[in-house]
Amino acid sequence: MDVVNVMIQEKPVVIFSKSSCCMSHSIESLMRGFGANPTIYQLDQVPNGQQIERELVKMGFRQSVPAVFIGQQLIGNERQVMSLHIQNQLVPLLIQAGAIWI
Repeated sequence: MDVVNVMIQEKPVVIFSKSSCCMSHSIESLMRGFGANPTIYQLDQVPNGQQIERELVKMGFRQSVPAVFIGQQLIGNERQVMSLHIQNQLVPLLIQAGAIWI
């Protein structure tokens, strides 16, 4: 978990993705649509991608990607993000994390 914790430090929004994952691209577009500038790590393009995936599983994440962190908190995959959006809870989280300003 140390590698993941270092990667998410001081970054309001982090998405662990794979270059071939359309849902990861959709979540990135959603975040950018709100004005957030997420940090994206493509696990199939970074040298330690498999190690990061194992650490995400240890953190309780059961799906490969996207793995979304907001304010250093693991939110989950696209379903959890969309659920927060539908419940009008996503924007307040982004504001609280300092990812967007209103």
